[in-house]
Amino acid sequence: MNDVTTAGAVSTSQESRKDKAVQRKRRRKRIRRLIISLIILAILGVAGWIGYQRLRDEYRVVYDSYTATTGNISNSLSFSGTMQLINNKSYTASSPAKVREVYVKVGDLVKEGDKLMRLSDGTTVSADFDGKINKVEFEKGDEVKANDTLVQLADFDHMRVSIRIGESNITAVDIGQSCRVTVSSINATFESAISAIDYASYTGNNVAYYTTTIDVDTSSVNNVYPGMQATVTIPQQEANNVVILKMDAISTMPDNSAFVFKQDESGQMQRSPVSVGVSNGNYVEIKEGVSDGETVYAVAKTDETSALTALFSNMFGSQQINTRNNQRNNNFGGGNTNYGGGNFGNGGGSRAPGSRGN
Repeated sequence: MNDVTTAGAVSTSQESRKDKAVQRKRRRKRIRRLIISLIILAILGVAGWIGYQRLRDEYRVVYDSYTATTGNISNSLSFSGTMQLINNKSYTASSPAKVREVYVKVGDLVKEGDKLMRLSDGTTVSADFDGKINKVEFEKGDEVKANDTLVQLADFDHMRVSIRIGESNITAVDIGQSCRVTVSSINATFESAISAIDYASYTGNNVAYYTTTIDVDTSSVNNVYPGMQATVTIPQQEANNVVILKMDAISTMPDNSAFVFKQDESGQMQRSPVSVGVSNGNYVEIKEGVSDGETVYAVAKTDETSALTALFSNMFGSQQINTRNNQRNNNFGGGNTNYGGGNFGNGGGSRAPGSRGN
């Protein structure tokens, strides 16, 4: 009996020693894995730090330089339309007759009341307005029937442009407001004003558009004809004798606040906040932050510019800098230069199909 008990105790003791050995072996494996992981992390950390240092040493932030100037700036809404005749009339025969006299030929300029043609039934055709003879359909002695067109008279010196203004911009225009009409095909520009706005009738599905007309005195230029494409520019904001800077020089923070880079005494680039005003899409008025003749900088925009570039720029700041003078976008020598009217929105403010920017 005692032998059996002793044998069981020995067996239990051996199993206990085996369990402890297995546990020690497992601990050693975990320790080795931990050591190996720490070594790998250390190697990766060292490699990353070396890579960081190399990038920091080799990376160069390239800046474009811009110089502010003093001038005038304005913006505007811009819409497209076509030239149309205001006064255009075709004179017809009221009954069958014979042409007794023809007083005009194609291209003649006539005044209101001038005789154009006389018929055998006693009808005398006279001009209802000043204009140019566009068509003469019959000669002296010809027979005409009722409703035949005899003569066509058109006034090419007074024309009209119709445009569509979207609901987002209609409150920015009014009857009598000054505007500019440009017919690019003949390189002609006319100063005019808005003649009428039809607020009652509108077109469009999700957006309403209102027909606006502009009457144009075209007498100063020859060869303006109906159907020619025209651009109507309606000035909105204007600032004169102010500091002006190229829009590319302006950078923005996530909160949309504007700033420029300025170079300090040590040659480092520092962000400097600016207050902006009137913009025409190319240039912007600087109310505060930059003075006339001062040179400022912006990170160069190139084909290689990427999110990674921006990240490095923020990481490394301006520790090492390459700058290049952006002569193409620099100032124009100061003075009161008018940079013209730009536009906002799709198609120059109207967001209407067919409208285009100035």
